[in-house]
Amino acid sequence: MGSHTLERLRRVPLFADLDADGLDRLASIANEFEAPAGHVLMERGQAGTGVFIVEEGTVRVEVPGDEDVVLGPGEFVGELSVLADTPRTARVVVDTDMSGVAIRRQDLDALLLEEPTIAVGMLRALARRFVGHD
Repeated sequence: MGSHTLERLRRVPLFADLDADGLDRLASIANEFEAPAGHVLMERGQAGTGVFIVEEGTVRVEVPGDEDVVLGPGEFVGELSVLADTPRTARVVVDTDMSGVAIRRQDLDALLLEEPTIAVGMLRALARRFVGHD
């Protein structure tokens, strides 16, 4: 990944506390992608194979029996099934054309052990989502 991507990752609140080495480690395992509006990133019931971080655009999280949630730049999806080792609990659809990064489950596990500030940031973001203060 180039310096442009490093700067984009640095602007993601989840990674704001990473030092240069941590950011380099993140960049080495992150896979950039683009997806058009309407593309399904994940289906409910699928295995959690990774986490997606929105850099530009938005995604819509569809949880059965609950209101849809739209997430934008700096937000992430897919972390629950990865962290809890359970199937996906929601369907996630690209709401507006987006670009982002994907991190595979095994790479994320290793990164969280090496960079606990990411784990703390994810836990705080998850807690805010569950108490409705996102």
